[in-house]
Amino acid sequence: MIMTRTGRLAALCLPVMLALPLAGQAQEPRPPAAVAPVSAATQQRRPPHLTQEQMMQNVEAHLARLRTLLGITPAQEPQWQEFTKVTRDNAIAMRQRFSQRGTRLAQMNAAENMLDYAQISEQLAQERMRLATTFRALYDTMSADQKERADVIFRDQHRPRQNRPQHR
Repeated sequence: MIMTRTGRLAALCLPVMLALPLAGQAQEPRPPAAVAPVSAATQQRRPPHLTQEQMMQNVEAHLARLRTLLGITPAQEPQWQEFTKVTRDNAIAMRQRFSQRGTRLAQMNAAENMLDYAQISEQLAQERMRLATTFRALYDTMSADQKERADVIFRDQHRPRQNRPQHR
């Protein structure tokens, strides 16, 4: 499935957030005064925040690459256009949702934070379902060769980058 940078961030952050309470159980609890703020080193590891324009440039570059790799034909254009519309809409909606979260995060307690992240996860799942539905319509119009390429492309998205074959 195609994931935007924001979508990848959401997918990567959820397991970390869910693991934090478990990791804390293995250690002796600390009093609240001992909790340190986020270090500068941790902040430097975070991906830079993209502007809306930069994010959309990334989405467009991804869609252009995918279009080329899949060899979309003129007959597949209506299905492709629907797929790209949902991809763009999802990217915008998720960026807006993370922006909204960012403005409220400092005021959230731990329970509110967890609930908010769960709501983001639900939104992401709904967006992926819409994307999967539109992709199915496109996939159903593909030739056997295009389907084979799509299968490889989408399967490789779940492998670590160093283990992925190069698509040409």
